[in-house]
Amino acid sequence: MDKFLILANNDKDIDLALSKKITKYLSERKAEAVIASDISKDYDGLHIKEELIRGVEAVIVLGGDGTMLRAAHAVGTHNIPILGINLGTMGFLTEVEESNVYIALDRLLNNDFTIEKRMMVEGRVKDKVYHSLNDVVITRAGFSRIIGLSIYVNEQLLDTYEADGVIVATPTGSTGYNLSAGGPIVSPKSKAIVVTPISPHSLTSKSVVFDSSDKIRIEIVKKRRTQETEAIVSFDGDNNMELSAGDYVSVSLSEREISLIKMYDVNFYSVLRDKIGG
Repeated sequence: MDKFLILANNDKDIDLALSKKITKYLSERKAEAVIASDISKDYDGLHIKEELIRGVEAVIVLGGDGTMLRAAHAVGTHNIPILGINLGTMGFLTEVEESNVYIALDRLLNNDFTIEKRMMVEGRVKDKVYHSLNDVVITRAGFSRIIGLSIYVNEQLLDTYEADGVIVATPTGSTGYNLSAGGPIVSPKSKAIVVTPISPHSLTSKSVVFDSSDKIRIEIVKKRRTQETEAIVSFDGDNNMELSAGDYVSVSLSEREISLIKMYDVNFYSVLRDKIGG
């Protein structure tokens, strides 16, 4: 590899100091690197200009898991592998620590790495389509105490319950909001979809793990006569849309995949112990 794009989180990489060091290091080794940042006119955290990514062989992301999600959406249609350098906290998606940056760069230049594919889900709502690497989240809006949710799987009713919301997560997203809501951790190499209620008003509502071929539909049930908007849906934390009673969100396996560059043969469960072992 000899052409790279660097996507940097300005809040993590102050004054783009590390990005500039990486660019200089690569340039000295006859490789080309272009820097884009969250406040750049060429990169708004979700979209990137076509000319900036043309010919790029790998994207180097500086930040945390949130930055990696934004990068995944920015380059998602280009099928370009992504390397994450952790400047955040948890760093499930950002494998390389700052102290090992130059070792990782040398391995990139020598094509000494593996590629790990991560599935995404496709969410459809009000004739719009969004793709998520982590999750699709529906939460209550306004002054709603709880919202009513009917969950259909392959057009068969699974359950109707009252809750603060629901999370539909990928295996990658299972260690995010899904985990905080009490959902299960799923190996990132799996092909599965996890549905987890958020603070359900029931003793029996639990997370359910479905096959990636299953199609999930979540319909909003009317709870407040005086409130038009019952809920809000978001896709990887962005593209928030208001939902009213009768609206629904469909979630299924996306045709898109994200390719993560892996430098180390580290067992996923070892990473779990390091990050959240307590």
